[in-house]
Amino acid sequence: MSKKNKGILEGLKVVDCSQILAGPFCSMNLADMGAKVIKVEKPNGGDDTRSWGPPFKNNQSIGFMNLNRNKESIVINFKDPEGIQIMKKLVNKADVLIENYRTGTMERLGLGYEDLKKVNKNLIYCSISGFGRTGPYAERAGFDLVAQGMSGLMSITGHPNTSPAKVGVPIADLNTGMYALSSILAAYINRLKNNEGQHIEVSLLESAIAYTVWESTGFFETGETPLPLGSSHRISAPYQALKTSDGFLNVAAPNQSNWERLCNAIDRQDLLDNKKYIDNPSRLLNRHELEKELEKTLSKKTRSEWIDILDKNGVPSGPIYDMKEVWNDPQVKYRNMRVKLKHEKIGETDNIGVIPKFSEKPSSLRTPSPLLGEHSEKILLEHGYSKEEINQFIKNKIIS
Repeated sequence: MSKKNKGILEGLKVVDCSQILAGPFCSMNLADMGAKVIKVEKPNGGDDTRSWGPPFKNNQSIGFMNLNRNKESIVINFKDPEGIQIMKKLVNKADVLIENYRTGTMERLGLGYEDLKKVNKNLIYCSISGFGRTGPYAERAGFDLVAQGMSGLMSITGHPNTSPAKVGVPIADLNTGMYALSSILAAYINRLKNNEGQHIEVSLLESAIAYTVWESTGFFETGETPLPLGSSHRISAPYQALKTSDGFLNVAAPNQSNWERLCNAIDRQDLLDNKKYIDNPSRLLNRHELEKELEKTLSKKTRSEWIDILDKNGVPSGPIYDMKEVWNDPQVKYRNMRVKLKHEKIGETDNIGVIPKFSEKPSSLRTPSPLLGEHSEKILLEHGYSKEEINQFIKNKIIS
């Protein structure tokens, strides 16, 4: 990529005081799209995920490295008043600030929205918390697992009559990061139109609840508590993993036309005439019998054979991959979803590539994740501090 085009958000300046996942995932996406992201880290270790693992590479967490590419790192001691003044100077030139401290912490430090609005009236300030900044749980610490449990997600994940199961990825954290991202961009559009800043707050609990679309709306209407269904769909069938001769296959036939194509593709036209499966409500009512009928046929061929047959007949289907299979898939390879970055001190690492593909100003992975405090001096020089002042800050352990 040319130096003239670093992405669609080139020129946007973000100060990211968050750590672990939700906030860094948000700022990673902003950085991939070209924003300048300054990652502000605490002394004595920085972002907690720097030490999370294995796997590690040259004592650096691989997970941290993927989440923090395209960013710069500065370490600031917020316990020193000079550290607070440095933060305010960074904010003065910033468009966005992201933080995920426990509710009230930034205010006590003199770095709350009302404080920083006096420094930069157009600042977009995004607060990420476990439960929101108001209400009886406002000051509780929040983690993905807790949010998954309290949102109802764990009650509907897994198979019936088994122990509670969380979603296989930290879905509350990741969705909170995406809500933060979309909210920041909406606030930025509003600022361009109306020349005003904004305080945004997003929470893990609410972002997890947002995923319970079918389950919550069904409960609102019927009062019935939904149960886990394995891979099956809440309101359509067949839409689930089904067993073939050599493993499982996902089959998606949620509407009548797909159902008819499925029956014709697997040569089970008899199912079309069966009143138990005549329409979607009937198929839902008899989903367990239907599963047995379909698997009786699907067990006669391999997964790949059925995918080929179903694809030719316009029936949505696909394999259930493990990670090795994901990254060997020709579509994933073609779309450049595995990208290498090389750090002069850490070496080469593989990263998940960018998701949105822009035609004119494409997103990209430009720089690897920073070492702790790698850019402290550079950042302060850009914000008007002299080398003498910076050396004194280092000596006094205000930055590192």
